[in-house]
Amino acid sequence: HPMSPATSDAESTAEQRKGTTITSPMVGTIFMSPEPGAEPFIQVGDTISEGQTVMLIEAMKTYNPVRATKSGKVVQILVGDSTPVEFGEELLLVE
Repeated sequence: HPMSPATSDAESTAEQRKGTTITSPMVGTIFMSPEPGAEPFIQVGDTISEGQTVMLIEAMKTYNPVRATKSGKVVQILVGDSTPVEFGEELLLVE
Protein backbone atom coordinates (compact mmCIF):
# COMPACT_ATOMS: atom_id res chain seq x y z
CA HIS A 1 0.00 0.00 0.00
CA PRO A 2 1.73 3.22 -1.07
CA MET A 3 -0.98 5.19 0.78
CA SER A 4 -0.45 3.62 4.20
CA PRO A 5 0.73 6.28 6.69
CA ALA A 6 4.17 5.67 8.13
CA THR A 7 3.33 7.58 11.30
CA SER A 8 1.08 6.58 14.18
CA ASP A 9 -2.39 8.10 14.60
CA ALA A 10 -1.22 10.36 17.41
CA GLU A 11 1.49 11.85 15.24
CA SER A 12 -0.71 12.44 12.21
CA THR A 13 -3.33 14.17 14.39
CA ALA A 14 -0.69 16.48 15.84
CA GLU A 15 0.58 17.10 12.32
CA GLN A 16 -2.82 18.30 11.11
CA ARG A 17 -2.86 20.78 13.99
CA LYS A 18 0.58 21.99 12.85
CA GLY A 19 2.43 21.48 16.07
CA THR A 20 2.24 20.46 19.70
CA THR A 21 -0.29 21.82 22.15
CA ILE A 22 0.62 23.09 25.59
CA THR A 23 -2.21 22.30 27.97
CA SER A 24 -3.47 23.76 31.22
CA PRO A 25 -1.90 22.26 34.36
CA MET A 26 -5.05 22.91 36.44
CA VAL A 27 -8.52 24.40 36.52
CA GLY A 28 -8.41 28.17 36.80
CA THR A 29 -8.43 31.47 34.93
CA ILE A 30 -5.79 32.19 32.30
CA PHE A 31 -3.96 35.50 32.20
CA MET A 32 -1.81 36.37 29.21
CA SER A 33 0.32 39.01 30.93
CA PRO A 34 2.00 39.38 34.34
CA GLU A 35 -0.36 42.22 35.29
CA PRO A 36 -3.23 44.16 33.70
CA GLY A 37 -1.97 46.44 30.95
CA ALA A 38 1.44 44.77 30.76
CA GLU A 39 2.83 43.15 27.62
CA PRO A 40 1.64 39.55 27.19
CA PHE A 41 4.15 36.80 27.99
CA ILE A 42 3.96 35.47 24.45
CA GLN A 43 2.57 36.36 21.05
CA VAL A 44 2.02 34.33 17.91
CA GLY A 45 5.35 34.07 16.09
CA ASP A 46 7.44 34.14 19.28
CA THR A 47 10.03 31.45 19.83
CA ILE A 48 9.73 29.96 23.30
CA SER A 49 11.92 27.58 25.28
CA GLU A 50 10.91 24.63 27.38
CA GLY A 51 10.26 25.78 30.96
CA GLN A 52 9.51 29.38 29.97
CA THR A 53 6.43 30.99 31.54
CA VAL A 54 3.90 31.44 28.74
CA MET A 55 0.82 32.43 30.79
CA LEU A 56 -0.40 32.65 34.36
CA ILE A 57 -3.25 30.61 35.72
CA GLU A 58 -5.12 31.89 38.77
CA ALA A 59 -6.69 29.29 41.02
CA MET A 60 -8.07 30.14 44.45
CA LYS A 61 -6.35 33.56 44.48
CA THR A 62 -2.96 32.05 43.69
CA TYR A 63 -1.18 32.84 40.44
CA ASN A 64 0.69 29.89 39.02
CA PRO A 65 2.98 30.03 35.99
CA VAL A 66 2.01 27.93 33.00
CA ARG A 67 5.34 26.73 31.63
CA ALA A 68 6.12 25.66 28.09
CA THR A 69 6.46 21.88 27.92
CA LYS A 70 8.23 22.17 24.58
CA SER A 71 10.50 24.60 22.79
CA GLY A 72 9.42 26.00 19.46
CA LYS A 73 7.52 28.74 17.71
CA VAL A 74 4.08 29.87 18.91
CA VAL A 75 1.77 29.23 15.95
CA GLN A 76 -1.56 29.75 17.66
CA ILE A 77 -2.91 30.90 21.03
CA LEU A 78 -6.11 29.00 21.72
CA VAL A 79 -7.43 30.89 24.76
CA GLY A 80 -8.16 34.51 25.53
CA ASP A 81 -7.03 36.65 28.44
CA SER A 82 -9.04 36.17 31.67
CA THR A 83 -10.64 32.99 30.30
CA PRO A 84 -11.63 30.14 32.61
CA VAL A 85 -10.00 26.86 31.57
CA GLU A 86 -10.27 23.22 32.55
CA PHE A 87 -7.39 20.93 33.49
CA GLY A 88 -5.83 19.64 30.26
CA GLU A 89 -7.43 22.29 28.06
CA GLU A 90 -5.29 23.27 25.08
CA LEU A 91 -3.79 26.73 25.57
CA LEU A 92 -1.42 27.19 22.70
CA LEU A 93 0.14 25.49 19.74
CA VAL A 94 3.92 25.23 19.27
CA GLU A 95 5.82 23.87 16.32
